[in-house]
Amino acid sequence: MEAYLGIDDLAAHAAAGRTERNSVLFGPPGHAYVYFIYGVHYCLNISCMPEGEAGCVLVRALEPVSGIEEMAKARGLADLDFASARNLRLLASGPGKLCEALDITRARDNGKDMISPRSDLQVMDDGYQAGNVAVTRRIGVTKSAEMPLRYVVAGSPFISVKVPS
Repeated sequence: MEAYLGIDDLAAHAAAGRTERNSVLFGPPGHAYVYFIYGVHYCLNISCMPEGEAGCVLVRALEPVSGIEEMAKARGLADLDFASARNLRLLASGPGKLCEALDITRARDNGKDMISPRSDLQVMDDGYQAGNVAVTRRIGVTKSAEMPLRYVVAGSPFISVKVPS
């Protein structure tokens, strides 16, 4: 996960103020903000501030624990053997890969209430307790990149980019 702090954060989509495109970032919390990057990939963010305030977290990667065959098919990787963590990490170890694996698009998913049990795109508590969470500078941005707002499970092979030493 990577945090984006709103209008005071130059790397945030909300830095220029509220627009029709980024209005999801201004609350309420728990809604999907999906955007297209580099003309190739979708990225999933979750709004996290009260109504009227901008802020979100970018979901950078996930560890696949179920639905692996469906994710592999969506990514065009159905021929790989996913018994190894090395191959398994190929499914969703980056924000674009994650959205492709879960078939997340702006047209269908932007604005969805990810807290609602009626939504087909949800954030759920599975009871997992992360051991050691490492905090690093953000990656993939040039503005406000030095801010320590990236949170990863230390030692996880499923993060998008290794934690800088």
